[in-house]
Amino acid sequence: MVDANSNGTSQSNVVLITGAAGWLGGILANELLSDPKTPNVHLILADIVEPKAPKGAQHALTFKADLTNPESIAKLYDTEFGTPDTVYCFHGIMSRGSEDNFDLGLKVNIDSIRFMLEAARQRKTNSGGLIKFIFTSSLAVYGGPLPHVVDINTIATPEGAYGMGKLSSELLVNEYSRRGFVDGRILRLPTIVVRPGVPSAATSAFISGIIREPLHGEKAICPVGDGFDSPELELAAWVASPEITIQNFVIAKHIPKEKFLAHTRVAYLPGFTTTVREELEALATVAGKDALKLVTFKDDPTNRRIVSSWPARFNNEYPLSLGFVVDQGGMVPIVQRFKDAVEAGLA
Repeated sequence: MVDANSNGTSQSNVVLITGAAGWLGGILANELLSDPKTPNVHLILADIVEPKAPKGAQHALTFKADLTNPESIAKLYDTEFGTPDTVYCFHGIMSRGSEDNFDLGLKVNIDSIRFMLEAARQRKTNSGGLIKFIFTSSLAVYGGPLPHVVDINTIATPEGAYGMGKLSSELLVNEYSRRGFVDGRILRLPTIVVRPGVPSAATSAFISGIIREPLHGEKAICPVGDGFDSPELELAAWVASPEITIQNFVIAKHIPKEKFLAHTRVAYLPGFTTTVREELEALATVAGKDALKLVTFKDDPTNRRIVSSWPARFNNEYPLSLGFVVDQGGMVPIVQRFKDAVEAGLA
C-alpha cells in the first residue's frame, strides 16, 4: 500500500487505467508520469491483454484481466498499492463492433462498467475519500433531430448500440455520483484524429485512416462517397487531436467536483468541426497531391448512416469553463504533426 510516511507524498496518487493496452491508455500512463499534480504516481494498468508499463515508471503493476468478471475487477482495486484514488475507465467495444455484436456490447459497455462502479463504491481511497471515476463516453450518445450546435443541455438520444451502451453507463456514473458512492467525471470524446496503429472497429476509424495510411505510403479506403467530387465528402465530424485529448484526460482528474453542473457530471471535450473533404485537402497541403492517389472510395451506407447521426458542431463554452483546452488551427497542423511523427519513426 502506498504510504505517505514512507515516501513523503500524498496518498492520492494511485491511478487505475482499464483498457490500458490500447493506444490512449498507454499514452495517458506516460503523461501521468510527468504530471506535476500527480507526484510519485503509482499505476495499475489492466486490459484483456497485459499492458506494457511505460518507460521510466518506478511504480507500475500490469494485469491481464477479464473486465466483465467482478472477481477480476476486485483484484485491480486491492493491489499492493492499495485502493486507487482515480480510475480511468477506458475499456469498451467500439462502435461498429457493438453494432455487429449486440450481446458482447452489452456485456462490455454496460455490465462491466457497473461492476467497476460497484467495486469503487465498496472502497475508499487510501486517504479515506471517494474514488474519482473518469468514464470515457462518446458523441455516439447523440442522435435524432439535433440543434445546429449542440450544448450541454442537448438531450442524448442514441441511434446505435454503441451510443446506447455509453449513455446507459453515463446514467450509472451519474447516479453513483449523486448518491456519494464515487466522484464521477464523464467525458464525451470527439473523434480523435490522427490515431496511429492499425484501424480499430470504430465506425469513425476511416477519419484517421484516410490520413494515416497515405502518410505511411499505404492505400486507404474512404467509406464515404464514390470519388473526390462526391457530395458525401461534405460529411462533417467533431474532432480533436490526440495531444489535446490526452491533456484533457489529465485535466479531468484535477477539476473540483463543484465546478460541474449540479445535475450531471457529463462534459463533452472541446473540439472543432471538419469535413471529410477538408481532411483530404489538409493531406494534400501537407503531403502533396500525390498522397491523394492512395485514397480509394467504397461507399458504406451503414457506416455513413451511423457517423452522420453524430453531431458535428458543439458549443465549447461549458467544457472550456471547466478548464479543458482545445486545438487551434484546424486539420493542417494535426496532419503535419502526424507526418513528422511518421518520419521520426514514432507513429
